[in-house]
Amino acid sequence: MANKPLELRRSKISLQVGFGGRNGAGRDGAGRDGQELANQILRDLPRNVSNSLLGKAQLVKLPIHSILNEINEPIEYLYFINSGCASVLSVLQDGKSVEVGLTGREGFVGVPLIAGFKTSPTRIIMQIEGAGYRILPKDLLALVKISPPLERSLLKYSQELALQANQIAACNRVHEVDERRARWLLMSQDRIGGSMIPLTQEFLAHMLGTRRASVTVAAGMLQKAGLISYVRGQLKIEDRERLEGASCECYATLTRQLNAWKSESDSE
Repeated sequence: MANKPLELRRSKISLQVGFGGRNGAGRDGAGRDGQELANQILRDLPRNVSNSLLGKAQLVKLPIHSILNEINEPIEYLYFINSGCASVLSVLQDGKSVEVGLTGREGFVGVPLIAGFKTSPTRIIMQIEGAGYRILPKDLLALVKISPPLERSLLKYSQELALQANQIAACNRVHEVDERRARWLLMSQDRIGGSMIPLTQEFLAHMLGTRRASVTVAAGMLQKAGLISYVRGQLKIEDRERLEGASCECYATLTRQLNAWKSESDSE
């Protein structure tokens, strides 16, 4: 079930001066503030390709609730998220929306452009603030034309995102809130690292497409079991192994398929 519209801030995405691309270090370096290149797509590319891309990109701050792509609007920039996490939302005509995917340092934002489309079918917003490499469509597409490794990496990720959407659609339909919450926490931790997940119950309820009261009850169950705790208003994962056991089958299904694809890709 889709949730009621969440009030989103169109937070300003500002240039992070001092590192990355035009403003600092290249692929393997850190800028003056010490942030390393963490985006997996960029890290896996041949050095000359990633350096060419970084030379056209800008590293920008991505505040919470900032909209990276908006539904039915032209895609102005593509983003290779370096830290933080974004939600991919399916938005209905009445403004209600539900999450159909997560993306972080493993991927990029702006998938439709790789297939030749110019607008976004989904809203993509930052749910955990961070930073990312922002590049103009014309600059990325020019690099794709001359770099088969870059094109393959972007196409592979588009399939990973489609896999997520299919699995999450089934998950939202048939699994209980506590199982879905556990699955969501695991997926978020995979993308941001660390045990702290800085999210409110209201925002998580919106992502899961359910009522805040239901999410609060589910959180209480996980907390009572010792799987999570709250530290200074932030959620902390205390026992990941048991949290995986509390999750629905969807997390294991996604992980298993992604690992299988990785093995197939590595054997090429």
